[in-house]
Amino acid sequence: MTDSTSLLSRYASALDEAVTSQAAIAQLSRTASLGLEDAYRVQALSSDLRVARGDRLVGVKLGFTSKAKAVQMGVSDVIFGRLHARGEYADGAGVALEDFIHPRVEPEVAFRLGAPFDARASADPEAALRAAVDAVAPGLEIIDSRYTNFKFSLTDVVADNTSAAGFVTGAWQPADLTSAAVRFDDRPVTLEIDGAVAATGSTSDILGDPVLALPAIARMAAAQGVVLPAGSVLLAGAATAAVALPGGVTVSATVQGLGSVRVTTTGTPAEER
Repeated sequence: MTDSTSLLSRYASALDEAVTSQAAIAQLSRTASLGLEDAYRVQALSSDLRVARGDRLVGVKLGFTSKAKAVQMGVSDVIFGRLHARGEYADGAGVALEDFIHPRVEPEVAFRLGAPFDARASADPEAALRAAVDAVAPGLEIIDSRYTNFKFSLTDVVADNTSAAGFVTGAWQPADLTSAAVRFDDRPVTLEIDGAVAATGSTSDILGDPVLALPAIARMAAAQGVVLPAGSVLLAGAATAAVALPGGVTVSATVQGLGSVRVTTTGTPAEER
């Protein structure tokens, strides 16, 4: 193992320990000079640690799909993260906040793969991914930065798996995305906490149309060598800003035409204990 690889492995281990212990760490960028490629390598190594202990890969997600957020972070491209089985919750399930540091929640549009997808095995990865998708659903993503005070640079958040921590999807509806004419834009989105509106947005806030997440996912899966099994979930991006996730509440998201999804929370996250 080279010194560089050893260092990236130590960063991956530190982030993994933050996940399992619910103890925030200092931003890597405070002491390390990481490029974006190195940050994705840390993400991959951290994901490997999770898979090695049985926390299998069940999907991927995009971040910075909102133009406003991208401008805020000074980036011109989306970022890519991995979803693991431990963070998958059933619609209506309870979420124990003791498993998180300082969680936030945001409404999403999710796609499901009816067939495996390997971007590197296709001459046209975007077309292959569209053909592999068989369903669409409303979703909620729980994000939870492993850094102190939920503050980070671009490379920090990429290394930290784009703050991915949990997700839930509502009822799946069949979707055939092989036609470029299929769109999911201009659909109102509402996020509620205990029945009170916490945020509103539109599916158009996700890259203009959530379907446009697919070419980005295909491109970035190829770049990162991520192979997705059938049944994998693709989170296209947030339709509103993230909202702090309190304990003892019911959180729901509604996407017009796609339905609703909800979870209930219990306990207190680590930062509040």
